[in-house]
Amino acid sequence: QVQLVESGGGSVQAGGSLRLSCAASGSTYSSCMSWFRQAPGKEREGVAAIYIATGTTYYADSMKGRFTISRDNAKNTVYLQMNTLKSEDTAMYYCAARGPVAWCTRDIATTWFRYWGQGTQVTVSS
Repeated sequence: QVQLVESGGGSVQAGGSLRLSCAASGSTYSSCMSWFRQAPGKEREGVAAIYIATGTTYYADSMKGRFTISRDNAKNTVYLQMNTLKSEDTAMYYCAARGPVAWCTRDIATTWFRYWGQGTQVTVSS
């Protein structure tokens, strides 16, 4: 069983930065962990994913270049560094995980992930 706790959300002006954290309890070594986001009235969409065992990262095309996913294995934590934030980045951000698995990639369906955090709100004002 894995529990995920997100933190780091908040309100920021357009152009600013935030770093989200997803702290996991339980082993995530061979897990695929991902950040999703969901804006009001919209479907949940994938932002970025990381295969914990190798550190290999995957990004949605629209996030590439502004967002960076990383992990700290010693802290069992995954991060999402978000730069040059835009008003359209306003959403609830969720961390998800599934493991042990032998692969990870982008565009994975939400239903594939077994564990979810409660979410952290990001609000970007223009």
